[in-house]
Amino acid sequence: MATFISVPLKKSSEVDLAKPLLKFVTATYPPGEEQAEYVRAVEELNKLRKSALGRPLDKHESSLEILLRYYDQLCAIEPKFPFPELCLTFTWKDAFDKGSLFGGSVKLALASVGYEKTCVLFNVGALASQIASEQNLDNDEGLKTAAKFYQLASGAFAHIKDTVLSALNREPTMDISPETVGTLSQIMLSQAQEVFVLKATADKMKDAIVAKLANQAADYYGDAFKQCQYKENLPKEVLPVLAAKHCMMQATAEMHQSALANQKKKFGEEIARLQHATELVKTAASRYDEYVNVKDLSDKISRALAAAKKDNDFIYHDRVPEVKDLEHIGKASLVKATAVQTPLSQKFTDLFEKMVPMAVQQSVSAANSRKSDTVNRLIGSMREATNLCNGVLASLNLPAALEDLSGDAVPQSILEKSRAVVQQGGLQSIEQLIRDLPELLQRNREILDESLKILDDEETTDNELRTKFNQRWNRTPSGDLYKSLRAEGNNFRNILDKAVQADQVVKERYTAHCEMIALLCKPENELSAAIPSANPAKTLQGSEVVNVLRAQLAQLDEVKREREVLEGEVKAVTFDLTAKFLTALAQDGAINEEALTTSELDTRYGSHTHRVQQNLRRQEELLSQIQVSHQEFSALKQSNSEANSREDVLKKLAAAHDSYIEISSNIKEGTKFYNDLTEILLKFQNKCSDIVFARKTERDELLKDLQQSIAREPSAPSFNVPSYQSNTPAPVPGGPTPAPRTMFNQQQPQAKPQPPARPPPPSITPQAASTAAPVSNPMAPSGTNPPPVAPTGPSQAQGPPYPSYQGYPGYYQMPVAYNPYAYGQFNMPYMPYQAQGQAGYPGAPPTQQAYPYPQQPPQQQPYYPQQ
Repeated sequence: MATFISVPLKKSSEVDLAKPLLKFVTATYPPGEEQAEYVRAVEELNKLRKSALGRPLDKHESSLEILLRYYDQLCAIEPKFPFPELCLTFTWKDAFDKGSLFGGSVKLALASVGYEKTCVLFNVGALASQIASEQNLDNDEGLKTAAKFYQLASGAFAHIKDTVLSALNREPTMDISPETVGTLSQIMLSQAQEVFVLKATADKMKDAIVAKLANQAADYYGDAFKQCQYKENLPKEVLPVLAAKHCMMQATAEMHQSALANQKKKFGEEIARLQHATELVKTAASRYDEYVNVKDLSDKISRALAAAKKDNDFIYHDRVPEVKDLEHIGKASLVKATAVQTPLSQKFTDLFEKMVPMAVQQSVSAANSRKSDTVNRLIGSMREATNLCNGVLASLNLPAALEDLSGDAVPQSILEKSRAVVQQGGLQSIEQLIRDLPELLQRNREILDESLKILDDEETTDNELRTKFNQRWNRTPSGDLYKSLRAEGNNFRNILDKAVQADQVVKERYTAHCEMIALLCKPENELSAAIPSANPAKTLQGSEVVNVLRAQLAQLDEVKREREVLEGEVKAVTFDLTAKFLTALAQDGAINEEALTTSELDTRYGSHTHRVQQNLRRQEELLSQIQVSHQEFSALKQSNSEANSREDVLKKLAAAHDSYIEISSNIKEGTKFYNDLTEILLKFQNKCSDIVFARKTERDELLKDLQQSIAREPSAPSFNVPSYQSNTPAPVPGGPTPAPRTMFNQQQPQAKPQPPARPPPPSITPQAASTAAPVSNPMAPSGTNPPPVAPTGPSQAQGPPYPSYQGYPGYYQMPVAYNPYAYGQFNMPYMPYQAQGQAGYPGAPPTQQAYPYPQQPPQQQPYYPQQ
């Protein structure tokens, strides 16, 4: 029986999937049951890869099942992990390259899970072809199994042909190139068709059917032979086997078609077809006898031809037509490449079934950012209204002016403000926070500078090697690869510059109000002594104007309390769009995050927005009324210098209290900002360190392969030195002088002159002798063309191309909870991946709550860029 072709497996280097995937899981999901489940899943995945690729596989369906499960799992997790950022590099060797004496086989290393999927699928097709070739084709079960696995192999190779270039985004190794896998797919399909020919023959189906099946198999083998002619990387025995199979299937088709002609009483056609079949098997036997066995088929055709000729010579005397005049045999295909549709394994179970895809994770993060913007906008507008209200009342010395009708005692509102300032630490707490800000700023600057320096050093090394090796240094330039990281670094630097400006604004405000803040911190008797005294305006105590003004202030207090309730309600709103995003991704293949999130925000916050607007309009009306009433109140008060001085001091004290609350809030906000930014910058530093480490590993591997490639290059060719240029000793006196030899002497030999009889011959050194020896003509004429020699592979091993790290478009995210200082300010972009295990700055704060500060009072004015 003829030989069937099977494909060797690709070999992979060991890869630790656990470390980077666990790093992502622990950084993305909080400790708990969900994280523990994903940790177990990562460990199972790592074991699955070792089982599928880390050991030799038996030619059995159980081994194929492991490969199918691993391929299905790769397809399932590809959209769920940010593989470009995890810097997972997969290295695979060319399946058909046998290596050389001075270097290993051709290999390719890429940081691409698509590359891993392609190579695993290649092994699926290769192992399927090996399992099929091991089947016993003498029984029906073996024939069915072989046909199934050849079609599976054909489908796997065809899928690679359609997807490999988009999966790799670069030139692949020869074994997985579209041309090679396309040829392998055609070979597997041809062999599957041949198996059906064998089954039809064993089942004794009609000769017309078998002839059409065999003719189709011959056509398939012919197409495979054409595609394979220029594939130097395939094994040398593939081409002759395909040619032999083409002849044998064509001969089989002619033999069965001749039987059909016999049934139709076309005895001349029967003989013509059998003669053609005989010529085909003779061609296969004479040219490809070492690859296939055609004896059984040849004997069967010979017996049929002898019987047909005997009957025709003695009985029918039918004319034997020319082969070219015979009717074409029809074709019938019973095979089809099995389409690759995941899951390929019927026993597959997704280890990360509960983990949502990265597209959904990013959409959820973007939705949370939009939600934070909405909350910040609503709460920010209410906080700004509160600050405006406090500022207007302080400028009017309200409510202190109404409480100070006696003209001597400290107003109750001023005493309350004094106690509030003392309880919060007074000047000492603010001064300590202000002293800490420069240190926090410097720490962040150092982390950022160190992160960018790591990139600069690696890029400098890459540029030096590129200059040294020129085109041989064929990896992505570091300058192109680090563009996104440098953009992030510049963004952080701009944020720090804005924070410095905010620090300066806060310090200036503190300087302006520190004197009055210090006065508020003094005991009541000292505070009373520091406030100028004035004659009482007793006539105003029962005035209608005073009563109206007090009522308006009470209404204003009610508006402010309503805002506090509204703020709590806005913060309490929660919703999760994960289910909607998953549904959209399943139905449309994409997520319109903006439309879905905007619709949900309108539903959740529409009523709150309306109530906030009503509250702000109510405050605006009350402030207008209070200003009018205050003008009437001021006109009724007795005007004198003491009263004016007292009122000025009371106004400054009220303003100092409001400024203290605001400055204290701003500085604590700044401290929290710097601490949170430290954690983000440490993540950024880890990201830079990870990609630089991967680049260094890649660089070392490329340098090693370049050295091997240079060592395998042939040295400069040696040339024979013409004899007249060699340093020969002077001839013996009286002896003959050798004539100079040229290349023309070889093409036009002349008669050699006879030397004199008596003088001795010249003494010539071995070097001159070897140089002067005639050289045989390399272009010796030949009467016949030598047979073509099957290629044995490229003459020089090809150095492996190396991966380019595109950089995952990651974002950094501050805590998702509402930031009371974020309204109207800058938002940090989202980063779904948090690196761990690498401290970028000594003394970095822990990840829980590095600087636990108390909840800030609602009155504040933000200065720092918000996350």
